[in-house]
Amino acid sequence: MKIVLALILILLLIAGAAGAYLWYGIQEPYQGFGKDGVFVTIPHGTSMRNAGRILQKNGVIRSEIAFEIYARRHRHSLIAGEYLFDKALPGKDVFWKLAHGDVYVLPFTVREGETMFDIAHNLEAAKFMTADEFLKAANDTSSIKDLAPYAKSLEGFLFPATYQLSRHPIASELTATMVQKFREQWRSIAVSDPAPASVTHPTLSTVTLASLVERETPKPDERPLVAGVFENRLRKGMLLQCDPTVIYALEQVGAYKGTLTGKDLHYESPYNTYMHGGLPPGPIGNPGEVALRAALAPAQTDYLYFVANTQGGHFFAATLAEHNRNVNRYHRLLQGLPADPPPAPPAKKKAPAHAGKKSAKNKKH
Repeated sequence: MKIVLALILILLLIAGAAGAYLWYGIQEPYQGFGKDGVFVTIPHGTSMRNAGRILQKNGVIRSEIAFEIYARRHRHSLIAGEYLFDKALPGKDVFWKLAHGDVYVLPFTVREGETMFDIAHNLEAAKFMTADEFLKAANDTSSIKDLAPYAKSLEGFLFPATYQLSRHPIASELTATMVQKFREQWRSIAVSDPAPASVTHPTLSTVTLASLVERETPKPDERPLVAGVFENRLRKGMLLQCDPTVIYALEQVGAYKGTLTGKDLHYESPYNTYMHGGLPPGPIGNPGEVALRAALAPAQTDYLYFVANTQGGHFFAATLAEHNRNVNRYHRLLQGLPADPPPAPPAKKKAPAHAGKKSAKNKKH
């Protein structure tokens, strides 16, 4: 009997010690990694046991067993992804970090009007991926076949926004996220601001028009006017003569030097709206919400021309003569002069002949 009691006591002591060890392993902070922290990747479909093993191997938790028991008690799925551990945490906090999906991300902003080439360059500069990786994904149009079956790339559908990226995002997943963001905005815009009956372009043409508007003016209040000018010119069969389309054509072949020359305006490309009528074959950048709304509902106006006013906006004109006057105003502003010359002083009236004689007579006497 004494032997049995002794065995029970020993087992109780062992169980108590094991319980204390497990409690200590899940409650007390632990840092078995360097002071700079450690990144840990939990792959998709990882079990509780394997997650604990990965975390213990990387010095994040004391005990994979304690972690697994705690995880099974709380019955929460672990979210796959890359996690940064830069300070000591109790094992239970590590579990909840994975359960809540507090993955490590960095913000990456796509600005309104940026081209897919701009985005690719910025991604490479930020060391997320190579430019070629992104451009390869951006040239796969399968994700927008229902929206724009004739699109040559995802240009125009990579919606400008700030995205939260892992350190090494997959290019195709990133473009899919950007396209999904476009779809959400497009649905919202179409419901709240449907196109008038007079404007019935296919989606690709509307996005293309919006991209021209986005690149022409940074002023949101001018965008419907610019869209209205382009609509009027298209209706009359006039060339759009949009400088940003030439810039885009040159950028495609790496020939843009930062300024346009007269020779550039004759560069042969279907995107050159100085040489080819109608809209270019696709967007020349990625427009934001305001530009998309402007393309869907252009201002009803008689304007056919616009020229910069050196203050971020434009002078608009309905006739060529008025436009030429605005061009002169633009050149005056570039010279530091007022846009309009001061009014000429009124002409002096000639005195009557007899008044002059009278004055002379008076002077003589």
